[in-house]
Amino acid sequence: MVTSRKVREEDAWDGVVADRTRRSTDGSGMYHYVEVRLSGGGTGRFRVDKALWETLSVGDRLVKEAGAAAPAKA
Repeated sequence: MVTSRKVREEDAWDGVVADRTRRSTDGSGMYHYVEVRLSGGGTGRFRVDKALWETLSVGDRLVKEAGAAAPAKA
């Protein structure tokens, strides 16, 4: 399981969206998260921007390449 929710540029992973959630932790903004079943095994919960979150459904494939700022729908 991935412990950080922040997507880092040096990270590389791919998997299938298992859940989509959003929450306001401080009352000032909404944060959007996806839980991903990683192809290498395990799961990760990552914060993504609203535009990507709105296009995702459970079962969609996400790919995060090293050097990319954010994951992309595959």
